Amino acid sequence: MTIKDIARLAGVSVSTVSRVLNDHPDVSETAKEKVMQVVAEYNYIPNTNARELGKTSTDNIGVVVRGMSNPFYTDIITAIGRCIEDAGYTMVLQQIGAGDDEIMTAARMERDKRLLGLVFLGGKLDYTKEQMKNINVPYVCCTFSNEYGNLDDKDYSSVCIDDKQTAYEAVEKLFKLGHRKIAVLLSTIDDGSISQLRFSGYERALKDFGLEVDEDLIIEVNSYNIANAYQEMKKWLKKEHECTALFAISDNMAMGAMKALKEANKKVPDDMAVIAIDGIEASEYMNPELSTLCQPMEKIGKEAGKLLIDIIQENKTNKHIILKTSLRKGETLK
Repeated sequence: MTIKDIARLAGVSVSTVSRVLNDHPDVSETAKEKVMQVVAEYNYIPNTNARELGKTSTDNIGVVVRGMSNPFYTDIITAIGRCIEDAGYTMVLQQIGAGDDEIMTAARMERDKRLLGLVFLGGKLDYTKEQMKNINVPYVCCTFSNEYGNLDDKDYSSVCIDDKQTAYEAVEKLFKLGHRKIAVLLSTIDDGSISQLRFSGYERALKDFGLEVDEDLIIEVNSYNIANAYQEMKKWLKKEHECTALFAISDNMAMGAMKALKEANKKVPDDMAVIAIDGIEASEYMNPELSTLCQPMEKIGKEAGKLLIDIIQENKTNKHIILKTSLRKGETLK
């Protein structure tokens, strides 16, 4: 398919298609929607870098990061980059927004930059075989796996923690400390991503410990943003539900919640115990220090880079690596 075909199908001019694909501002929303609808329907991947296409080979390895501003990714990206460079390759980094399509972004990168392989960092958990037909190089899912998709395990690699089990262990820790009213702070319970996995672990733990899942204790933020977590926690606290402990599915969200708790004159951990998952550096310097199950971020990045390079250099088979977390005791448990 060419941009002429897209123009014909969308009922616009070739120049309009070109402006849309190159993200020019002087295009009406109506025209943009028509063009992007055709692009999505036909899985069109624009050629945006003819000079790169002229090369017969490169040493490029792509890393697509969903929400690179998340501090959790910093050490992982550094470790991936070091692994790639130590092996004599060049890392090509691309950040995308939370709502962007990482598969189409990666497919464009693969063609434009002549990639040898890809790392998806913080992607979705529901890739399908049909979607991944656009990717023609080996790839590693880093910090997540294909929990809700239909890929064959032999067709891709992954490096992550067991999110369900880690969430279970967080709730178990609270239960053993005597807490019976345990709230959960998350994006949504069914986002097809990390939030859903960790909610599943929370839910299973409550049932195993003989506790009811109380809808009043489920705090949905619809994002992983610290500011949004703070705002939703403030709203929830005004409802004055009976609760002694909070499981936040990420450190970022826990930090937002702790600010809301402080403003509501709730002492942590005396009035509300808090535990999270991730172990980012900033949460270590909270007052009080956040108690959290720390992911081995540097090891995650190192393993992802090594897996991909082994496949590229030695044609090794795909693997799936699950790493363990470790508890940072902190000061928010009681």
